[in-house]
Amino acid sequence: MSTELKNQRISEADFMAERAEVLQQWPTGKDIDFKEAVDYQLSIAPEKRFGEKLAKAQKEGVTLIQPRAGVALYQEHIELLQYLENKGGADLLPTTIDSYTRLNRYNECQVGIEKSQEAGRSMLNGFPAVNYGAQVCRTVTSAVKNPVQMRHGTPDARLLTEIAIAGGFTSYEGGGISYNIPYSKNHSIEKTIKYWQYADRLVGMYEEAGVSINREPFGPLTGTLIPPCISNSVAIIEALLAATQGVKDITVGYGQIGNLIQDVAAMRSLENMTRLYLAKYGFNDVRVTTVFHQWMGGFPQDESKAYGVISWGSAAAALSKATKVIVKTPHEAYGVPTKEANAAGLRATKQVISMLRDQDLREIPHVVKECEIINAEVKCIMDAVEELGKGDIAIGTVAAFEAGILDIPFAPNKYNAGKVLPARDNDGAIRILEMGNLPLTKELKDFHRAKLEERAKFENRQVSLQMVIDDVSAIEKGRLVGRP
Repeated sequence: MSTELKNQRISEADFMAERAEVLQQWPTGKDIDFKEAVDYQLSIAPEKRFGEKLAKAQKEGVTLIQPRAGVALYQEHIELLQYLENKGGADLLPTTIDSYTRLNRYNECQVGIEKSQEAGRSMLNGFPAVNYGAQVCRTVTSAVKNPVQMRHGTPDARLLTEIAIAGGFTSYEGGGISYNIPYSKNHSIEKTIKYWQYADRLVGMYEEAGVSINREPFGPLTGTLIPPCISNSVAIIEALLAATQGVKDITVGYGQIGNLIQDVAAMRSLENMTRLYLAKYGFNDVRVTTVFHQWMGGFPQDESKAYGVISWGSAAAALSKATKVIVKTPHEAYGVPTKEANAAGLRATKQVISMLRDQDLREIPHVVKECEIINAEVKCIMDAVEELGKGDIAIGTVAAFEAGILDIPFAPNKYNAGKVLPARDNDGAIRILEMGNLPLTKELKDFHRAKLEERAKFENRQVSLQMVIDDVSAIEKGRLVGRP
């Protein structure tokens, strides 16, 4: 492992040298002027600033709703966002980036734009922000009433970050772990942490210039049976890495599991532990908000059943008092949804959230107990990361992936051990069937085993891989627990 990687703020000289290279990656980079971009960001009204709206919602105990959306032609993209805020009632808006941009393949992306123009419809699976550049992005972000976030999945997002912020986006998703291990096969964790240190340092520089950009690590990871202790540990690490570079506004996220007690407990633990670790490292002035992602796994094809899954996710978000919820659509099983389906998912979510606004499950005994378990597991993982890095979170993270101490289930990345296997217990909570090298205490390991044995006894079968297989596809078949 290279000794170059450290969790310390990038110096101005190193940043500027790297920046000169980054801005040359595609012609639109040369149009970026930091001071002009700061002035533009400062001209954006407070009600259109992502962080401001999140802070207000958190103070009022309201859960905001946000869809996913992105198409190739920018006029069509504007119409889509306007439709989602007017017909869907979206509080916050996205711009989801296309796959070529995520892989920095801008030439192929240009071909996709041209083919989309010829066809008169989107031939890309998202919005090609780098190819369009900051001015077109400003046309998009200024055409709607609500704040807009850029969402993507890019291991090396340095140029995209530059264009997004100069283009008027006031929130930016991703991180060196969460946008690498679940998305990429060959990027090393060391490399992507460095790339994202650049992105976070840029956000830190805007913060120092009086412009606060909200940053959101991607919580769900692979979105498939992820034990809360793993996703929460990654979110905390990415929050610490971002704060080191000067980021002051962080939204930590989590993907729905489906067991209500565990979902609420995981959200409670996530917020509390993120604040705890930020304070531990001296970052007492960072604003922390939360995002709950509705079910990220397989969806039923039947539209009515899909609404059931969406509503369950809405209830969990509301009862855990998430600051915002990322909404799915009833067409999830079919690929890219229509704008109508997307808006319908938003309206269904808003209905449930509004009804549950006055209810809160965070302090009920079962939730508190489950939360204590997650806290203990996260502490085991974080202690090991800190120890491996001798106090340096960045070095410790790389070493933890090498040792399998951080291990994300079902991830494609070759730098991920892939030894951890989760399965549901008899109540549908996620437990760990194969521990791999997770550094949990014997007491915690025994707890997980006992919970799975309880289910095995109920189902009259052995604890085995078959449970995992059954659980992965259970929701599409109308169950939470994959019973034989």
